[in-house]
Amino acid sequence: MLKDKITAIVLAAGQGTRMKSSRPKVLHEILGRPMLAYLIDTLKGVGVADIVLVVGHQAELVQESYRDYGVRFVVQEPQLGTGHAVQVAWPAVPADTRTVMVLCGDAPLISGESIRALNRLHDKTGAAITVQTIELDNGAHYGRVVRDRHGQVAAVLQAKDSQDRPEILAIREINTGAYCFDATFLQDALGKILKSPVTGEIYLTDLIKVAREQGRGVEALVDTDRENLLGINSRAELAMATQTVKRAINARHLDQGVTLIDPEATYIESGVAIGRDTVIYPNVYLQGDTVIGENCVIEATVKIVDSTLENDVHIKMGCVITQSRLGTGADTGPFAHLRPGADLRAKVHVGNFVEVKKSVLHEGVKAGHLTYLGDADVGAGTNVGAGTITCNYDGEKKHPTIIGEGAFIGSNTALVAPVTIGAGAYVGAGSAITEDVPAGKLGIARARQVNLERRPVGNKKKK
Repeated sequence: MLKDKITAIVLAAGQGTRMKSSRPKVLHEILGRPMLAYLIDTLKGVGVADIVLVVGHQAELVQESYRDYGVRFVVQEPQLGTGHAVQVAWPAVPADTRTVMVLCGDAPLISGESIRALNRLHDKTGAAITVQTIELDNGAHYGRVVRDRHGQVAAVLQAKDSQDRPEILAIREINTGAYCFDATFLQDALGKILKSPVTGEIYLTDLIKVAREQGRGVEALVDTDRENLLGINSRAELAMATQTVKRAINARHLDQGVTLIDPEATYIESGVAIGRDTVIYPNVYLQGDTVIGENCVIEATVKIVDSTLENDVHIKMGCVITQSRLGTGADTGPFAHLRPGADLRAKVHVGNFVEVKKSVLHEGVKAGHLTYLGDADVGAGTNVGAGTITCNYDGEKKHPTIIGEGAFIGSNTALVAPVTIGAGAYVGAGSAITEDVPAGKLGIARARQVNLERRPVGNKKKK
């Protein structure tokens, strides 16, 4: 944990034009979370509690999205570059801050170890500025780190300001946009940097010149974790970041005893918990606050969101499960749909093409196929035949269906709510039940069959 009084300024004001999106760049998600959530979590994880988020483009939308993340906001308007962003943020820095970290909101995957390493070097050398750098075969649009003949950092030159200087563009060491600043130096130096004559922006990297003119040290830490330090500036780079996070999450679950048949084809968000000896097949999506117990089997092409599965649950191919709960030993599918509020207790069987919404199916209930159970409470051991539906909506209100323990509902039955089927009652196949069926009784609601002469249609003659 970092011990010094540190304030982190996170730059998140830009539009991100290369994303080609109407949304601010920092609201784009990586595995179900807005990208800045990863950076905020990492900073807090290493002990940096004071985080100032500099917002600008669609500032209100960004503030609303991150208002519960424990950060403070400063609005940069207009957006005149990184140096201007820190100038705008400076009044929000507490007076007792010793070190100011500046990080880019579009490089959210920086690790805690990279942040600690940058801070360690900064503390050890007592530098005015410590810059994080990496080496690339092609520096592309990144700023190039220029060193003097002694190997010390002399400047960071922007690629767009160096188009006529091939010797600068040939430099492989680039600036990642992460820094540590001595707070006293930063306070004095911020007012001394000017707009670029080429772009009209105020570059934070121009502080390097100020530090050297004052005889203050400028250090650079060459970090080897290139994959996690490059910024996200396009949809392609967002996809690459998503793959990076996905591989890390899946590796963690593999290490904890989960079997992923094909990790590259398995999508697990960061908030998901999975018990050991669970087996997950390809093309499975586990999202939100999903919790899966031990010894479960999740077959291919399944989507589970914000749901809890206890131990020994079997989800067969093609199921969609949202905000639901499945008890120990339950099984579902193939091609079942559990909508919000579905509560399947121990050893419940919900088969193919069954839909359950806001209903409790008590222990041992069986609904094998082609059934809809909505706003229902189904007693333990009940068997629900194929084609059964609860008619829970009258066009204005939802109504409950109550089925007692050990009941038997025949196939192709419509239970018109509100209605109660008593414990041990039977309902004849093809019935439309509009009145309660007492416990132990047989309810049948269908017209007596009548066979009539068939009338000829068109030119067909009766034979």
